[in-house]
Amino acid sequence: MSDDAIISFSLTLNTGYAFTVDFGDAGIPPMTIDETPPLGNNEGPNPSRMLAAAIAGCLGASLLFCLRKARVDVPAMRTDVQVTNGRNEKGRLRVHKVSVRLAPSVPVEQQERMARCLELFEDFCVVSAAVRDGIEIDVTVDTQPA
Repeated sequence: MSDDAIISFSLTLNTGYAFTVDFGDAGIPPMTIDETPPLGNNEGPNPSRMLAAAIAGCLGASLLFCLRKARVDVPAMRTDVQVTNGRNEKGRLRVHKVSVRLAPSVPVEQQERMARCLELFEDFCVVSAAVRDGIEIDVTVDTQPA
């Protein structure tokens, strides 16, 4: 993918507040997003969860890429996400904060080789860098023994 690639996809209203997201790629199946009650019926993740998942997924992939380049074995990784919503000055509901906890399993003898990656990986996450000015993003990396 080039640096200035344009990604296009579509959302089609199903019923209520549920939409089918068609990513326009044969390898990615369509998915449903929906609002939580009382607006929607929870037929899929809501947009706030999708945003948080995009941030967390990108941060996880960036950390994993760096660790693999540093030849650090990561047999497993768990990422936990917490979304904090609140009202803005106009009383509108907004995502105020996304907290991401990355927990890669790394052999004890390789954990010291992680230091440089822990300094760099956030700069390479396209999604969090794009939204960081508007949404506070806390990132925690908790290394777990393999």
